[in-house]
Amino acid sequence: MKKPYPAILDDPELGIESRKLKGEAASMLERMEAEGLSDLGGLSAVFPAASRGDDIVLYADEGRARVLAVFPCLRQQRVKEDGSSQLCLADYLAPEGVAPDWMGLFVATAGRGAEEAARKLADAGDDFGSTMIKILCDRLAEALAERLHQDARRTVWGYAPDEAIAPPDLRLGAYRGIRPAPGYPACPDHRDKAAILDLLGAKERLGMSLTESFMMVPPASVSGFYFSHPDSKYFAIGGIGDDQIADYAARRGESIEEAAKAVRESLG
Repeated sequence: MKKPYPAILDDPELGIESRKLKGEAASMLERMEAEGLSDLGGLSAVFPAASRGDDIVLYADEGRARVLAVFPCLRQQRVKEDGSSQLCLADYLAPEGVAPDWMGLFVATAGRGAEEAARKLADAGDDFGSTMIKILCDRLAEALAERLHQDARRTVWGYAPDEAIAPPDLRLGAYRGIRPAPGYPACPDHRDKAAILDLLGAKERLGMSLTESFMMVPPASVSGFYFSHPDSKYFAIGGIGDDQIADYAARRGESIEEAAKAVRESLG
């Protein structure tokens, strides 16, 4: 790393306090690197995939005979004033048997060991330093997720090999495709993280795991899906009714109570 991150600190639009905060962040990044706390790890893969109703199906290979995983999805139910369709992530994949299609999975993690370092700083009375480590690790994980997605679009999947987007537009998501994460508005069920980590071998290769409530360990971690459909966009499921909860529970092979608990924030 170059010191002291001149491209950041010399930004003429930064005010005095912002410049001070950026400098403190740069110093902490150097400290984290020296102590081995800025370690990053990421995995991504692209699988043959298809939609089956409101489910997403991943296959083991291009023969598409053996199913690796099924991700049941939820669909918007609110009637929209503009008359537009109620969206579901499965809509962004071709139906089974219609045309070959693919979907990606990814995980990114940062700051393995940083939680312990942050705890030690807090115990020593350095709450600012403790908070700074956690924030930087979160930002590093998000930055790695952005880079993995870029590599997927350009090379790994390669559906946008000539993509050339400036950093400001990159931050705005001005590219083809989306990467929704389990627990977020389009796919509110955190339990899908388990299948993502398992399919990518994240536990064995990166030491990642999940708590009983499906929070990722290390905490500064991200996981999700890649969709390449040119019309794909982020959206919120919003409130859903008892009929969809019953259907969702049936597709997941569980009780209505279990399904409702997992997506309680989307209950109408």
